[in-house]
Amino acid sequence: MEPKERILIKAEELFMQYGIRSVSMDDIAHSLGMSKKTLYQYFADKDELVHAVVEGHIQHIQTDCQSCRTEAANAIHEIFITMERIMEEFSNMNPMILYDLEKFHFNAFQRFQQYRGKFLLQIIRDNIEWGIREGLYREDINVDVMSKYRIESMMIPFNVSVFPPGKYNLGATSEMIIQNFAYGLATVKGHQLIQQYNEQRKKHLTYEENKK
Repeated sequence: MEPKERILIKAEELFMQYGIRSVSMDDIAHSLGMSKKTLYQYFADKDELVHAVVEGHIQHIQTDCQSCRTEAANAIHEIFITMERIMEEFSNMNPMILYDLEKFHFNAFQRFQQYRGKFLLQIIRDNIEWGIREGLYREDINVDVMSKYRIESMMIPFNVSVFPPGKYNLGATSEMIIQNFAYGLATVKGHQLIQQYNEQRKKHLTYEENKK
């Protein structure tokens, strides 16, 4: 693996676990077993490194979102596949990461906002329109309003003043918000499908627990 790729992978791992502000360039270099001088050969400063990590993460999530759509049998199934991916990602994510990004790395945060406001917004819009066509979501839904509502609700679990990390689990809080959103969109037919997927998910989780 090339040194630059190793740096990006390790930096993302540490940022996700501890937040951005608390991880120094020294910490990253030490974790990689390389000198800080070597680190600075690839990234001029921490701000440049953070921006590169955010860009790489965005590219990964975009590919992931597209694969969720390809795998899904219907719009509600897409939500459940996406929810599983989110739960997996958030299981090791420090909720301070977005606060740190906004406060200390403005350009990287603006890139994240651009991705959220264009790519993710379109993914959500497409899902809602798909669900309406299938009769799984209500026809009276304002697609524009509900797409933007979902985009904003994604950020709620990261508000550490409302959901302190020691008291609330980022993944569990996000799951609850996603489930509530799906139930709000759904027709009776959609509700039945949500319940069916939840039952399947519960059985799978029980099976995985019993294997341990």
